[in-house]
Amino acid sequence: MRLIRTPSRLYRLLALAEMVTWTLLLLGMLLKYALQVTEVGVRIGGSLHGFVFLSYVVVTVLVAVDQRWSLGRLAMGLGSALVPYLTVPFERWAHRKGMLGDSWRLREDSPRSFPEKVVALALRRPLLAGLIAIIAVAVVFSVLLQLGPPTEWFA
Repeated sequence: MRLIRTPSRLYRLLALAEMVTWTLLLLGMLLKYALQVTEVGVRIGGSLHGFVFLSYVVVTVLVAVDQRWSLGRLAMGLGSALVPYLTVPFERWAHRKGMLGDSWRLREDSPRSFPEKVVALALRRPLLAGLIAIIAVAVVFSVLLQLGPPTEWFA
């Protein structure tokens, strides 16, 4: 639990997880498409990457609202997940810029906007919020699995 106690630690954890799952997905794609060995790597790597990607999006929004990022910085954080291995350099840049924080601001401060009220509630009831976030990510993930690969959505 200590690992996710601060925005900085939680964001670093998700940025690293995103990088690791990109690697798994790319290795799976190499096995499937280049070497034509098996597609199991794409299924496993793709599933793990999809779940971590959605989790990274949730955490990016959570940290952005709590730390009062501009919309541009939020877009950069979300966009970093779209390019393989960019989440870690973005996290390091955000840390150097002081964007991540060593404490959750909205655990103590009064929220000023609706998004801040939602994040403040989540931070003040972390177990319930974590459960809701995991369920929401799992539901979205399940729907996306039912839809199949993105390349088949509009075919």
